[in-house]
Amino acid sequence: MTDIRDIIQSPIFAKQKGKLQKQQIRDLDGAVRSIVSAPAIGAMKVGGLQGIQVYKFKSNKQQVLLAYEVIQTTLYLYTFGSHENFYRDLKKYLRH
Repeated sequence: MTDIRDIIQSPIFAKQKGKLQKQQIRDLDGAVRSIVSAPAIGAMKVGGLQGIQVYKFKSNKQQVLLAYEVIQTTLYLYTFGSHENFYRDLKKYLRH
């Protein structure tokens, strides 16, 4: 099991988080804590998103996807959002 020591947010992740309401931030923080305690909890993606994992959680009765990657002892948080255009936007962000 990987021991997470650092958590790095992408600029897009931080910007999106700043727009959330308090309860949504608590839900997101809970999801991040779940990932830190069990890094393999998310579904591993293949193809163009190889190496990226996506964790699904509920916030305000809506499913939210959170894209992350664990490299050695660092957790990289890329983006989160509803399923609509999520993977398309994630691919676009990772290409840059």
